[in-house]
Amino acid sequence: MATPIYNIVGLGNPGPEYEGTRHNTGKFFAALFAKKYDGKRAKIVIPDVFMNQSGKAVKGIPAKWLILLHDDIDLPLGRFKIVFDRGSGGHKGVESVIRALGTEKFIRIRIGIAPKRKPGHRELLKFLIAKFKPSEAAAIKKISKKIIEALETIVTEGHEKAMSLYNK
Repeated sequence: MATPIYNIVGLGNPGPEYEGTRHNTGKFFAALFAKKYDGKRAKIVIPDVFMNQSGKAVKGIPAKWLILLHDDIDLPLGRFKIVFDRGSGGHKGVESVIRALGTEKFIRIRIGIAPKRKPGHRELLKFLIAKFKPSEAAAIKKISKKIIEALETIVTEGHEKAMSLYNK
């Protein structure tokens, strides 16, 4: 019996105007993993739909073989957390995926983008679709090695092992 392959889905928005924005953090890390592992360990999916329609990109993917990468305004910039079987936390892209799959039983890597002062509801969208400031981009780059290692651990040893190693 062949070993199933994980599908790593990086959430974000399509189009060059969204490249380098906070809301495309998931896409950034999926692409980074793809460069390093070139499809040998997992299938990389970079949706060409807007964040709120992300469920369209996961249709047909078995939830147990899904790893979803996405930005998270509730985690500090430069931090990440691996979760399994958890609600969306208000993230519209994750909500769309949960609706499409009919379950929360999939792996997510929540990548922190929260500034020191969280934007109010009115400023939130503007904040999410803005490009990272140089200091913020440096913080994201700093955690990139750990996120790639965590993905590698999930794919080779399972999410429980990765959670025990990286959720500190």
